[in-house]
Amino acid sequence: MKSSRIEGFYKFSVEERLKKVAEFAELSEEDEKILSKTGSLPLDIANRMIENVIGTFELPLGIATNFLIDGKDYLIPMVIEEPSVVAAASNAAKMARFKGGFKTSSTGPRMIGQIQVVDTNPYFARLEVLTHRDEIIEKANEQDPMLISLGGGCVDVEARVINTIKGEMLIVHLVVDVRDAMGANAVNTMAEAVAPLIEKITGGRVYLRIISNLAVYRLARAYAIFDKDAIGGEEVVEGILNAYAFALADPFRCATHNKGIMNGISAVTIATGNDFRAIEAGAHAYAAINGYKPLTTYEKDRNGNLVGTIEVPVAVGTVGGSTSVNPVAKVSLKILGVKSADELSRVIAAVGLAQNFAALRALATEGIQRGHMALHARNIAISAGAKGNEIDRVVEILVKEKKIRVDRAREILEKIRQG
Repeated sequence: MKSSRIEGFYKFSVEERLKKVAEFAELSEEDEKILSKTGSLPLDIANRMIENVIGTFELPLGIATNFLIDGKDYLIPMVIEEPSVVAAASNAAKMARFKGGFKTSSTGPRMIGQIQVVDTNPYFARLEVLTHRDEIIEKANEQDPMLISLGGGCVDVEARVINTIKGEMLIVHLVVDVRDAMGANAVNTMAEAVAPLIEKITGGRVYLRIISNLAVYRLARAYAIFDKDAIGGEEVVEGILNAYAFALADPFRCATHNKGIMNGISAVTIATGNDFRAIEAGAHAYAAINGYKPLTTYEKDRNGNLVGTIEVPVAVGTVGGSTSVNPVAKVSLKILGVKSADELSRVIAAVGLAQNFAALRALATEGIQRGHMALHARNIAISAGAKGNEIDRVVEILVKEKKIRVDRAREILEKIRQG
């Protein structure tokens, strides 16, 4: 009987692990060859990035064009498997150029480290923590002299009382300027270091000491004015405003609205080697602070043009982590040409707005399926076994028939090959 209990699996070489997995899953030699192939990420580096590596996994890397952000032109690397996303972002950016492209701002790279205190008088303890603010900041900043030398470090201490199923708790926040890093390691280290001091100050007991991905002090903002004539006229403007009103009023629609934003944001986050799960968690949590709402807004200016805005937490880094290890991530940062994590966050916000605008415009005009399914048909054709010029011929028929299915693609392919 097969067992997933493999003693010392982590000690094996990559090749030995792959053999074990192949035996367990009854993989063919061809399957093993597929897993053994790597692209720009060598196995020896991958093996040091995560545990129990047996190979690497590739996704398409595309470039969104036409982006003009704060007067500077950018080519945007995007890693995503979904058709139409890169093309939509490029088209939206092209339309935004009529009125000067995207304008951005940010709050700077500040992250929150949370320290949970129990078994204390929380309201009194809160005041004691605030009284000892400077002492706590000093202790936190002893942990990272390099960050301090770069102008970062712990800059503030907050304390609040929350009511939980286990009773009232004191939650202490360290607000840390992490400069060009994502900041998790620095913030977690500081939170660990000040925990004994906070126990001494409060007379309580500290449990969790960890970063928060709800980065409310690390917001990136962008806006763009879309010329009404460039995007299709007054009717299209009204259609987009109606779509936005729908998302604002209905969380079922809002979830998909915000997912479209994250199509762009996560694609750039992955391309640059950043933690897209943290970005996703932070964005949706931010959207839900006052009831789940869209991360974007839309309105008309006095000339009838559409004005779109976005405000979203974007905790990304340009140093440390995968950004400094993954070769493709390093090249992606070169393509972007950003000089800081703050600039990267603002670019990402602009991409999120562009992606959302493109989706709403499609919904308000021909519908999302027309363009999306035409591109999706290529994946269906390839899944059916089409190669080379066969792919375009199969796609043409699938789109014409509006039957984007693998079984139909196989039938078409068989007829093509029969001549």
